Amino acid sequence: MWDQRYSEEGFAYGMAPNDFLVAEYEHISKGGRVLSLAEGEGRNAVFLAKEGYSVTGVDQSLVGLKKAQSLAVQQGVQIEIIHRDLADYDPGTECWDGVISLWAHLPSALCDEFYPKLVQSMKSGGILILEAYTLRHLEMDGVGGPPPDQVDRFSSLHRLESSLHGLEFIMGHEIEREVSEGKYHQGCSAVVQIVARKP
Repeated sequence: MWDQRYSEEGFAYGMAPNDFLVAEYEHISKGGRVLSLAEGEGRNAVFLAKEGYSVTGVDQSLVGLKKAQSLAVQQGVQIEIIHRDLADYDPGTECWDGVISLWAHLPSALCDEFYPKLVQSMKSGGILILEAYTLRHLEMDGVGGPPPDQVDRFSSLHRLESSLHGLEFIMGHEIEREVSEGKYHQGCSAVVQIVARKP
């Protein structure tokens, strides 16, 4: 699916970074190492690289990552890309100053397995910035999020608080907001937003 989507002309979710990331990224230590999950076509990684961060983007779509690398070159920055499904990815131990997870909709079983590893991979003082669709989005008019037959991939604050045990939540809420990101994220949307720090 993702190779097909990213093979379409243009950028599926636009070229501008996620606006929640733009509002919150300065919580991450300036110039730090940042891991971007489900990076796709590179808009968020390139934004952070332009702000002076050392960014590694992971995605299961090689088509998307090639576009990400091309976008980085166009914007005059460097990013590292890793072609890997998150189910098979080891984020390491105490190596990231920041982790961003923007629209990385993982099934609950993978969340329970992967997110504790993610917490372990963060340095002391490291920051997680996360935004994802909640199940309430299926009642909204906006476009985006997992399809209705994949309800297990929608997130909730309660589930994330459990999966991300060990982080201190600076911000954690479920809200409705307008999203405008390319063709596939548009309109009134129900989301969960988190900014959390590892002690």
